[in-house]
Amino acid sequence: MRRVAGSGRRKLSSQILASQISILLAVVLVGFALFARQERHQFDRQYMDEALQIAQTVADMPEVRGCVEFPSENCDGTLQAIASRIEGDTKTDYVVIVDANRVRHTHPSHDRPDSLVGKQIEEATLVTRPDVRFDHGSVGESVNGRVPLLSRTDPGAQIGEVSVGRKVADVATIFTGQLPIYAAWFGVALGVGTLASYVLARRLKKRTFGLELDEIAKLLQEREAVLHGIREGMIAFDRTGRVTMVNDEARRLLNLPMFGGVGGFLADVVPAGRLQDVLSGQIEGQDEVVLTDDHCLTVNRMPVTLAGRPHGAVVTLRDRTELSGLLRELDSVTSLTDALRAQQHEFSNRLHTVAGLLELGEAEEALRYLTDLSGTEAAFAESVRARIAPPVLVGLILAKAAVAGERGVELELTDDTWLGDTPDKVQALTTILGNLIDNAFDAVSGPGVDPAKPGRVLVGVVQDDDGITVRVADNGPGIPAGAAETVFTDGFTTKPATGPLRRGLGLALVHRLVQRLGGTITASEGPGAVFTVRLRVRTS
Repeated sequence: MRRVAGSGRRKLSSQILASQISILLAVVLVGFALFARQERHQFDRQYMDEALQIAQTVADMPEVRGCVEFPSENCDGTLQAIASRIEGDTKTDYVVIVDANRVRHTHPSHDRPDSLVGKQIEEATLVTRPDVRFDHGSVGESVNGRVPLLSRTDPGAQIGEVSVGRKVADVATIFTGQLPIYAAWFGVALGVGTLASYVLARRLKKRTFGLELDEIAKLLQEREAVLHGIREGMIAFDRTGRVTMVNDEARRLLNLPMFGGVGGFLADVVPAGRLQDVLSGQIEGQDEVVLTDDHCLTVNRMPVTLAGRPHGAVVTLRDRTELSGLLRELDSVTSLTDALRAQQHEFSNRLHTVAGLLELGEAEEALRYLTDLSGTEAAFAESVRARIAPPVLVGLILAKAAVAGERGVELELTDDTWLGDTPDKVQALTTILGNLIDNAFDAVSGPGVDPAKPGRVLVGVVQDDDGITVRVADNGPGIPAGAAETVFTDGFTTKPATGPLRRGLGLALVHRLVQRLGGTITASEGPGAVFTVRLRVRTS
């Protein structure tokens, strides 16, 4: 794909990788700082607990309790020796033993001239229960554990306390020595995250087919401009059958809500029927004609394959409503032209007949011939006017009778035909009768019909108190067995296509019109098809 201007900038995969590494690094640093803080707190707490345990051990020693409760000349030396030994064994910085008068008997500075041993702790209170804390004493800041020193002879009586501590600087040194190990683990986590980011960036690059951000943005702009600018409807589906895109024209043709449909399945958007079957691909073919309540559509479905894998399908919809109407009008005009041409020949034949009779001197016979011709046509026209009130329907039937005469078909009205003024049904009845009579003409005079058998079409329009019944029968080959319901499906036909006019739409149009008016239409199977339409009369 051609790169657009500005391709010298960093690639999408590089931007994604750099961004993710920056985020990972920031997260790891913040996490390491929080972890280090928590670990330092745990270290301090750990050494406070150890100091408290050591202090409790010293306070439980009989020698310590005896020397503090019953002091002697050698007691200070004994206590200091015990404290020094414990300091060396436990690596603590001090073990201080204080009596009830707050006088120190041990201290790490015992061998210095300024030793605090034997001196009283000013403004200090002995603890009455085990306690841990940070202590700011003579050795500096330390983690400290203190326990009360109890009497051997008087249980429960406090005779002093034992304080054990370790310098905070020493704890910090130990903790700092552990940091490289923690840093190594965080470094491993950062490396794994970086590798995962690299794999993700490569995967995203592959999913976007190598397109960069500016190219994707431009393609989106072009897509929106094309989808909403074309005069064809367009619907896209993913591999699971979900609707991923519907343009404005498709919404208009399918009567979909402005912001509905996208994200749902086709069955949730389009009702069951031929339209849904064509859109879903159950009915395959090019330029499939589908009728809706308002439109005549030409539908094409094209599977989408990228990198050898199916990614769904795109369906295009073209509105052929006006074009189909124009083609039908053109077909009617062509039929009328053929009928007029045939009438011209028939008229010429009749004139030749009259001229021949006159040349033979048979004037009376010529007059009788003309009278019979005009009387037959006038009688049929008068019969139609007497039974049917709407002039539009009268004109339709007389025109169809003229076409029937030219095609060698007999068109008759049933004896019970009668229709009064029904202004709200005239247009619908014109469409229904016109299509049914045309289909009947095709059935009795089309290919495969025995020419020796005269075609006959019987039309009945009966109005009663409940509604109007239209019945059109013919003596043609009829409807195949099992096709009484499918004959009303758009696209169903047993006749070959003629020119650009699509077959299989007339009965479908009639069926939809009858359903829209709340009526019913049925068809008989077998030789001699009979179509019956029942329309209810509107009641006030």
